[in-house]
Amino acid sequence: MAMPSLSFNSLPIQPPSQHARKLIDAPPPTSVSYGGGTLKPIVISGDPPTFVSAPSRRIVAVGDLHGDLAKARRAIELAGVLSSDGRDMWTGQETVLVQLGDILDRGEDEIAILSLLRSLQIQAKEHGGAVFQVNQNHETMNVEGDFRYVDSGAFDECSDFLEYLNECGHNWEDAFASWFEVSESWKQERKVSHSSWGPWNLVKRQKGVIARSVLLRPGGPLAAELARHPVVLKVDDWVFCHGGLLPHHVTYGMERINNEVSKWMTNANEDDNGPQIPFIATRGYDSVVWNRLYSRDTSELEDYSIQQIQSVLDSTLQVVGAKAMVVGHTPQTTGVNCKYNCSIWRVDVGMSSGVLDSRPEVLEIRGDKTRVIRSESDAFSELQAADYV
Repeated sequence: MAMPSLSFNSLPIQPPSQHARKLIDAPPPTSVSYGGGTLKPIVISGDPPTFVSAPSRRIVAVGDLHGDLAKARRAIELAGVLSSDGRDMWTGQETVLVQLGDILDRGEDEIAILSLLRSLQIQAKEHGGAVFQVNQNHETMNVEGDFRYVDSGAFDECSDFLEYLNECGHNWEDAFASWFEVSESWKQERKVSHSSWGPWNLVKRQKGVIARSVLLRPGGPLAAELARHPVVLKVDDWVFCHGGLLPHHVTYGMERINNEVSKWMTNANEDDNGPQIPFIATRGYDSVVWNRLYSRDTSELEDYSIQQIQSVLDSTLQVVGAKAMVVGHTPQTTGVNCKYNCSIWRVDVGMSSGVLDSRPEVLEIRGDKTRVIRSESDAFSELQAADYV
């Protein structure tokens, strides 16, 4: 039987224009720096962040979490940036943590994970480190009102969080930053008072759907929180995005993509027809958050298709000025791995109990060396970046 081939009929693979090259080379006008430790400060350009200079930092990348708070904690502990004593303290010092998205859907502790990452972001900044998240398809789907993959417990969490927000006097910063500390007690109290009476369960479900819509509609408080995060992030010479960056995305502009998604989520572009959804980032098989070109099992592809994908990837990285790209989105049953001369790293291992319930794994980047951290007792693989630049 012939192996399936890959069609490139609608995929632009030509190098981006000279104009795009200038956009990549020139830093955006907005810059924020912080640090003060033994290393040079981290410099963040763009709002949301698009370009990050993090000299001599250790970088760790964590894949899709899908509402599983327990697995999220284990993965972040494995990365060496979260205390294991239950106090949820940042232990990464000047490390940079990048989470590759898909926090929403398929699990019941979504807001709690977002809250934990916000707490770690605040703590990391005090130590000269940083925490970044990238938005992805499940975040954008929920802002669009697509709740097909929402766990019933996640609807309940939205209801609970709105009540907690009310108790906090509608102080979003205080409520959101502390929710991960109190969410479990709210969940347990809810389960104790749970009623099996059918009509009440229907009302409770409707309440959860309304709460989720209030939080996540464009302009809603949780959508505005997600709007702080980029769709594409470049840290030094590494690119991070959920699905995968393609040449026509670079031509369009990384910062432009981030800004358009952010404005859509905050409802800043609302007109008579409602907020405009940024198609190139959030819709279609080759959009930034949905693209699976680099994550496919290469055993399914003919050699010429593999060569074409390698060409697309090389062209993208060359213009962006990066040595490699890190993506999530597609669960890797073999664990975190690299392909195409290790110019692409795939870090979604399906760790959530709502996906594959696999063991957490994270990718560590130290200068020219990378390694996959599986557990303290497991061996890890290490490669020289010079081998695949």
